[in-house]
Amino acid sequence: MSDQLKKNKILEEKHLSAELGGGKQRIERQHAAGRKTARERIQDLLDPNTFVEIDKFVTHTATDFDMDKNKILGDGVVAGYGRIDGRIIYVFAQDFTVFGGSLSRANANKITKIMDLAMKMGAPVIGLNDSGGARIQEGVESLAGYADIFYRNVRSSGVIPQISAILGPCAGGAVYSPAITDFILMVKETSYMFVTGPDVIKTVTNEEVTKEELGGAMTHNKKSGVAHFTADDDAQAMMMLRELISFLPSNNMEDPPRKVCTDEVNRKIPKLDTIVPDDPNKPYDMKEIILAVIDDGHFLEVQPHYAPNILIGFARICGRPIGIVANQPAVLAGVLDINSSTKAARFVRFCDAFNIPLITFEDVPGFLPGTAQEFGGIIKHGAKLLYAFAEATVPKITLITRKAYGGAYDVMSSKHIGADYNFAYPTAEIAVMGPAGAVNIIYRNKIESDEHRDKIVQEYRDNFASPYKAAELGYIDEIIYPHNTRIKLAQALEMTENKSDINPPKKHGNIPL
Repeated sequence: MSDQLKKNKILEEKHLSAELGGGKQRIERQHAAGRKTARERIQDLLDPNTFVEIDKFVTHTATDFDMDKNKILGDGVVAGYGRIDGRIIYVFAQDFTVFGGSLSRANANKITKIMDLAMKMGAPVIGLNDSGGARIQEGVESLAGYADIFYRNVRSSGVIPQISAILGPCAGGAVYSPAITDFILMVKETSYMFVTGPDVIKTVTNEEVTKEELGGAMTHNKKSGVAHFTADDDAQAMMMLRELISFLPSNNMEDPPRKVCTDEVNRKIPKLDTIVPDDPNKPYDMKEIILAVIDDGHFLEVQPHYAPNILIGFARICGRPIGIVANQPAVLAGVLDINSSTKAARFVRFCDAFNIPLITFEDVPGFLPGTAQEFGGIIKHGAKLLYAFAEATVPKITLITRKAYGGAYDVMSSKHIGADYNFAYPTAEIAVMGPAGAVNIIYRNKIESDEHRDKIVQEYRDNFASPYKAAELGYIDEIIYPHNTRIKLAQALEMTENKSDINPPKKHGNIPL
């Protein structure tokens, strides 16, 4: 055998060794747990035959605890780049079959190399997390690796999209990198995130809790709001990541990718003329309006299980990606509270960072009253949403369908905080408070009977709570027939397409946190 053939054979053996990871037994154990391997996940995520692996033969450099006798090519993370819908994406996937996917200095270097390349090339990074945490045998070197990753997460924030999929355990310091990224996806029953595990919690606080209850997919999607999406299994998770990427630009200097629109732009929607109930206290589902007006009824909702009194997500109108923020009258009357304000504020800031126009569907009776909200800091948290909308320089279009009361009217992308075009349905009520409450204050001790009260309330509603007063003042640009909603939103998007607006020069603002 010639030297060339021998060298080729060595290379082939090294490729096979690296691709086997922790070995067949551990791969089978991973499959038995309902999880795919790192390489299988990348294969599902990227366009076929586009993955190019980087640092395939890297091994750790640790010598303590006999680690120098235990080296596996790749060292527990698969990293490289490929394409999604033809667009370059950088990806790293922790390999649980190798040292439990634990982070070493060497594989932290692999991850940071990918992150640095993504920043230079202006392309998104997707991290597929499945790790037992820091590699204890390496001590502070592993911790340094985490900090290097965190630092790059922060530097990349608002420059390139960063997405994390939690596909197994993610504990201790490992949770902070996903927390800084733009979106977190978790898989039901096979993934979890927490800073301290159930055993530590039992020792310190004497609370007994399972991993699933403490940090499972539904815990973080419904209770904590840490995660944004839930998948049933690894394969569905990869498809959801592909869908999410389809709405996002590659970096903050580009516009999001447009698709060919097959949905009629001038489509009238007669059912919207009767969707808002005559009774102002009767709920309806805002999602019905959203689904009716966007392209093909396709709405990628973000955080659907958390703070459902506000809806956020991505859609398209005329093939152009948009970010949607909408009060949901079907839940808590669409009121703003701590959780919904924070949820919407972060989404608004993401859309603004990545040139995605914002459309706001408004039906808000105000902020949620009560001691729990006040003691929890509703003033500070509500101000986050106000700040986010006021700071955003992307096209901002608002549609008031019914209630727009008090400070919440101001906060929900009103004309006064920089919205470019504000629509209202004829059913809109724009006022400091509801007519009944206003009458109680204005006519205190002057109401003679229930009939008298009803008459005054109706007069107040007609004169002060209709959209026409705001339209007279120029705060509402156009009062529209509901069946024309899609047409009007499409026109406003077209009108604002070349918007140029720059905030005053500063290092950064001081958003209330």
